[in-house]
Amino acid sequence: MKIGVLGGGQLGRMLALAGYPLGLRFRFFDTAADAPAGHLAELQVGAYDDEAALERFAEGLDLITYEFENVPVETARFLQRLAPVYPPPQALEAARDRVVEKTFFRSLSIPTPLFYPVLTQNDLLQGLEQVGYPALLKTRTLGYDGKGQAKIATPADADKAWEELGGTPLVLEAFVAFEREVSILAVRGRSGEMVFYPLVENLHQQGILRRSLAPAPRLTQALQAQAEEYARRVLLNLEYVGVLAIEFFQVQGQLLANEMAPRVHNSGHWSIEGAETSQFENHLRAVCGLPLGSTAPREYSAMLNLIGKLPEPKDVLAVPGAHLHLYGKEPRPGRKLGHVTLRAESREELEERLEALSGIL
Repeated sequence: MKIGVLGGGQLGRMLALAGYPLGLRFRFFDTAADAPAGHLAELQVGAYDDEAALERFAEGLDLITYEFENVPVETARFLQRLAPVYPPPQALEAARDRVVEKTFFRSLSIPTPLFYPVLTQNDLLQGLEQVGYPALLKTRTLGYDGKGQAKIATPADADKAWEELGGTPLVLEAFVAFEREVSILAVRGRSGEMVFYPLVENLHQQGILRRSLAPAPRLTQALQAQAEEYARRVLLNLEYVGVLAIEFFQVQGQLLANEMAPRVHNSGHWSIEGAETSQFENHLRAVCGLPLGSTAPREYSAMLNLIGKLPEPKDVLAVPGAHLHLYGKEPRPGRKLGHVTLRAESREELEERLEALSGIL
């Protein structure tokens, strides 16, 4: 079976690594000729609105998936006429725009932080009256890793935020005093079968995910059940196929949906070594119509992103339970260059190994 992947970044690269043992073959489509997935499989370079290039890409493919949610919905719908596309284009449509996304969550009785659409500076002022301070002003589309957003702590910050981001559709969101950020990865197959990974605790710095702990410390059955129920509603409503990630704020034992990603996700990288079946293999199983694999954690795991610079491999691999994943990218500030996954038999042992890695990374 030959699978087409829209996007050739590190997520696509890891999909290919998971798919080759299953006998799958891959072709990637990206706007960049140096996309990391090109090291592993055929890479076609083109624009997402170039229909001739998309037709060449789709030729001979059994199905098409994608590894990031900023693929234009129109691209997915065009390709759907040429080959099955999973997850379905309506998932892209729901996830690409933050106002559409939060409205969608609320239509399914999934709570979110307060939000207010902003098109003009007057909208911003009205929104601040509704949402209060502090608040976050964000672009509605294309924002990721902390880009395209500004914090408004006082009325004096509003003008600066508007100067920085105004001129494009925005959303104002209430700042949530959360206890922690958590995420769930859910998988639905073509037959309707569903499985869920344990909730993961995430630490972000400057809008970029730095570390995930799996399963999340102090995870209760009630919290896991709440996350699974919310994810199930999304999967069923969208007739979803593949891996879906939903990020939540945890506030007093309740989950507020922050955003979702209709794809494999950074907070699921721990599953490569830390779960019976990785998120990448399960995504491929789902879109190919294969039985889904167990999501059970093997031990206690952590994932640490390598951002901006690379450590010495020998230093990382000297730490027991550490596994190094490099993406083949040129280092530059703020760029995700790879990650380290770490496993241990106990939470205490995991903390000791994280401490050993802290001096290296």
